[in-house]
Amino acid sequence: MTDIDSLRTELDGQSPRAILKAALARYGNIAISFSGAEDVVLIEMAHKLTDNLKVFTLDTGRLHPETYEFIEKVRQHYGIEIEVLFPEAEAVQNLVSKKGMFSFYEDGHSECCGIRKVAPLRKKLATVDAWITGQRRDQSPGTRNDVPVVQVDGAFSTDDKPLVKFNPLANWTSKEVWDYIRMSEAPYNALHEKGFISIGCQPCTRPVLPGQHEREGRWWWEEATHKECGLHAGNLIGKSG
Repeated sequence: MTDIDSLRTELDGQSPRAILKAALARYGNIAISFSGAEDVVLIEMAHKLTDNLKVFTLDTGRLHPETYEFIEKVRQHYGIEIEVLFPEAEAVQNLVSKKGMFSFYEDGHSECCGIRKVAPLRKKLATVDAWITGQRRDQSPGTRNDVPVVQVDGAFSTDDKPLVKFNPLANWTSKEVWDYIRMSEAPYNALHEKGFISIGCQPCTRPVLPGQHEREGRWWWEEATHKECGLHAGNLIGKSG
């Protein structure tokens, strides 16, 4: 088991590329979680560092058409396989049959996200030793302000198997991400040209106005302190709300 505290100290001031390189060097069984948004920069960097790049994405069944098109564009652009994870059909069917298509507007998004995102993610993460995410501290002052560059993932670790989580973009700002996208000519989701910054499922994502924080476009009917879907549930520990 890697000494995570020492590794965090070693990597904390490093560039995203250096953090990715260290992650890929230490863990053979590691995968990038691709959300279909700005975290394409992780793929842009990582595909130059390894011939064994493993990428997965979550298809909730409720994504924007532009996001589906973008995922395919990324797959072709980099010549990589992208493993698409799906929710259990029976669980989705039971939820929709019982509560309708838009229950999250009434009772919060946690149940829907739990079925469509968290459950398939948990199943996937049980098969790897570490994963890489595109979380940044500037994405949400309420829930991501303390995101470290590397951590033991308390939300998805088990007693038998600690799971390591790398957040190479933690120290970068949105401007730095977009400077890199433009510089590298990486593909990007067409929704970004329509005012979308943070991109999730179609019913739960909307463009933000000038001056609004990017996470205000997600689950806008809920309190800001609750704006996590469960993929990074550890961010909510100790948060009031």
